[in-house]
Amino acid sequence: MEHRVLSVRTIVLWAIGLAVVAATSVVLLLITLGSGEPRDGVRLDVVRTASGIVLGTGGAAALLLTARRQRYTELDLVQKDHDATERRVTELYGKAADQLGSDKAPVRLAGLYALERLAQDNPAHRQTIVNLVCAYLRMPFTPPPEVRARARVGPRDADRYQELEVRQTAAGLLATHLRPDRPDAFWADIGLDLSNATLVKLTLTHARVRSASFAGSAFVGSAAFRGTEFTGTADFRETCFRDLADFRRVRFGDSVFRGAVFEGGTDFGVHTAAALAGARTRTRDVRRKWPAGWVEQAAEPEWAVLVADR
Repeated sequence: MEHRVLSVRTIVLWAIGLAVVAATSVVLLLITLGSGEPRDGVRLDVVRTASGIVLGTGGAAALLLTARRQRYTELDLVQKDHDATERRVTELYGKAADQLGSDKAPVRLAGLYALERLAQDNPAHRQTIVNLVCAYLRMPFTPPPEVRARARVGPRDADRYQELEVRQTAAGLLATHLRPDRPDAFWADIGLDLSNATLVKLTLTHARVRSASFAGSAFVGSAAFRGTEFTGTADFRETCFRDLADFRRVRFGDSVFRGAVFEGGTDFGVHTAAALAGARTRTRDVRRKWPAGWVEQAAEPEWAVLVADR
């Protein structure tokens, strides 16, 4: 919006006009009330009182205009401060995102920790930052082989071990900030999209998540969700659990396990309720504890499907 500034000519004309009005008023008062009669004194008192009221009203109007101008100034300062903060957040976010795309593992780790600090200090941006971290974890990844002496592996496997370290750090940061029992670090009302991700030894215990999608994901190593609450839908369609899956004391707002595959041990405990229709499990000699109301039905050799116990 364009604001016009009063010119010097306009100010001078207004000053002359006010002076003329004042001089005219004085002359009229002298002519009208200058006879010295008693009634003229009464009239003069009335004029004096009215003038005081007019001056007081003018002072109140001036005070109102000053307050209004001060209000506009404060709002402008608040807006400028907000804009500066948003610019700083955008710059830091862009820099951290660039670090996350680096080909050097230490730089990627630095980017993760920068994003964590940014989210901790700016609650309004937490979901966006979580989305970025989840997108990183959804990128294609082949876990390195389990070997005892990592120093003997080749450069390619060494890179994969470094990438595994970055990914486990990313998953660990998410898990840390989704625990309501840590109020200083807890990020409330967060949704996770980890669909089609490869997650190694995921530990998401005692967390509270609005909703989560693990559809099509592969869990390598144990996957622990013990004590976690999904207030909305937890989507585990077509998910593959290659080792232990721990769902003890998990609370689902809604759950979908259609097409999920449990290849290792499975433990839903006695307090977890879940919808396992369409899930499959290996029947080899490992511990399997299903929610109440669900049983295994033999399908093909070494495999069974989960069906409701009627």
